[in-house]
Amino acid sequence: MVDHRHIRSLGVEREGEGFFFGYDEGPEGHGQVRLETLYTGLSAGTELTFFKGTNPYLHSRWDEGRGLFHSGEASAHFPVPFLGYMEVGRVIASQAPGFAVGDVVAGTFGHKSGHTADPFHEVLVKLPENLDPILGIFVAQMGPIAANGILHADAELLGPHVTKLGQGIAGRPVAVVGGGTVGLFTALFAKQAGAAEVVLCDPSPFRRAVAQKFGLVALSEDDAIDYAKTNWHGGSGGGRGADIVFQTRAHGNSLHNALRMLRPQGTVIDLAFYQGGAEALRLGEEFHHNGLSIRCAQIGRVPRGLGALWDRRRLASETIQLLQSEGERIKEHVITHVLPFDEGPAFLKTLVAERPDFLQVVFKAAA
Repeated sequence: MVDHRHIRSLGVEREGEGFFFGYDEGPEGHGQVRLETLYTGLSAGTELTFFKGTNPYLHSRWDEGRGLFHSGEASAHFPVPFLGYMEVGRVIASQAPGFAVGDVVAGTFGHKSGHTADPFHEVLVKLPENLDPILGIFVAQMGPIAANGILHADAELLGPHVTKLGQGIAGRPVAVVGGGTVGLFTALFAKQAGAAEVVLCDPSPFRRAVAQKFGLVALSEDDAIDYAKTNWHGGSGGGRGADIVFQTRAHGNSLHNALRMLRPQGTVIDLAFYQGGAEALRLGEEFHHNGLSIRCAQIGRVPRGLGALWDRRRLASETIQLLQSEGERIKEHVITHVLPFDEGPAFLKTLVAERPDFLQVVFKAAA
């Protein structure tokens, strides 16, 4: 039947080897839309953990009910047929209200050549006609991750009374540790919210140079500690340093440095995905003596008390607003690689073996 099609999905066959998994898909049902993929973005920090075999699900079992990992009982096994959560597709058939053939949408359906989506159960965001579709890769997941970090900072400073994103950090200096896509978007959200100053720190000169193109102060982590303690003082609780530091690098040493940038009783909003231990983290030092806090802010939940006003779709809307103001510079400086979808497996190997300078990698579907 012509309504059936073959879908190709980029995955990991075994540690260090990418591959394409295939399956056949039937026509869309009631309430569903059929999509053809236009672009799919690589979330390197997460997806390479499967490629390198370091993802915790490969070694532990997540107990959803108890909120615990059980070591030695893997939840995931090779081959891993699906990766990715930064997609843009075009509607080619629809039985869902509000979606018409030709609409361009952002979703989280993975590195696949196509997808049948249920908008009632999936985040599927229609993109404005004036937004370049390639920027849509940031809308459904990556942008909301960064926006949710800002929202957690707002909640730390204002409690449940947050009606505008960045309301709590407006007028305050903040630091962002990590110049990858999440860190850069977090810094841009903070700047857009009216933070008094935004310092982004990263060990990579390439990523610091990109940050500077957006008008951000870009420093190494050590220099950022000195900068925060020298220039920022008299915050909401007195003392020197930042009220809020956003930590986006998956390194224990970076988390320790983020703590060192804080004023007494300040908070690290942690957006990083750690796969190992944190031997460099010294909780008996600044964390203990300055009465600091670490708040995990992952996309699976918004701060307590804010769920009635904020959800993934609202965070996606905030992302679209950011892209409409910064989209051209993001396309020029943040999207560093655009490759054919068929080159996905080989490029994963290149990233791990050669570690080229990159920020956001995008796979483009065949015309």
